[in-house]
Amino acid sequence: MIKIKKYAAIDIGSNAMRLLISNVVEQEGKEPQFNKSSLVRVPIRLGQDAFTVGEISAENIDRMVDAMKAFNLLMKVHKVERYMAFATSAMREAYNAKEVVELIKKKADIKIEIIDGKKEAAIIASTDLHHLLRTDQTYLFVDVGGGSTEFTLFSDGKMITSRSFKAGTVRLLNNMVHDVVWDEIEKWIKTNTKDYEEVTLIGSGGNINKLFKMSGKQQEKPLSYIYINSQYAFLNSLTYEQRIAELGLNSDRADVIIHATRIYLNAMKWSGARQIYVPKIGLSDGIVKAMYYGKI
Repeated sequence: MIKIKKYAAIDIGSNAMRLLISNVVEQEGKEPQFNKSSLVRVPIRLGQDAFTVGEISAENIDRMVDAMKAFNLLMKVHKVERYMAFATSAMREAYNAKEVVELIKKKADIKIEIIDGKKEAAIIASTDLHHLLRTDQTYLFVDVGGGSTEFTLFSDGKMITSRSFKAGTVRLLNNMVHDVVWDEIEKWIKTNTKDYEEVTLIGSGGNINKLFKMSGKQQEKPLSYIYINSQYAFLNSLTYEQRIAELGLNSDRADVIIHATRIYLNAMKWSGARQIYVPKIGLSDGIVKAMYYGKI
């Protein structure tokens, strides 16, 4: 007998907000299947407010409320039985975040939880990573967001260590990541990977997914350091307008993709990784799975 459950995850990031609706297919004697039913992405750049002036602007609060009302209606139409909404870096740092959360609960009837970088990394890591992790290898998992980047080291199929740094694409766009942060990241990566002979990167986040799509590669194939480096040079050679017109990038992706590529490149350089795998995972996938398995 087959049973289908409908779960939803809302990811309120620093660059965009996402609603993922998932069908969880249960079949006797088989592992549950998680199938994407719908994904809606709304480009509300909360990080622009939070990182520069320290609060979410009135205009963006209105946009958030509208988006959450729409998300609520979509969940109703899809007959979602359970959802969770998590906010990350931008909302962590906005001093009016508590009022925004209360307003959204009142006006859109959606309950939002603001989570720290450690919990964010743990939720993402609880996705389908185990299918990728070969027990005889070492991986550095890098999730680049708008406000922060999470690094998690896996070896022999187990998590070794994890750290979140305030180096995200929206911060980089606003020249808000000082050299001292880059130095800290370099030191952390080198210190934690030096005892391993070979490290492979696993990348997650909207920008690396876009780079992977542009490569035309099959899902299981990795991207090379050389490819990422050449893409970085190529993207830098184009203007913002060209990246939108010629590469078909969204306007809120075309400016941050270069900064994201730089983070992945540095992570590869400092860990000595020659390849990066790009599975289709992110915070929203992690939320659905963690909800289903009772981890959150």
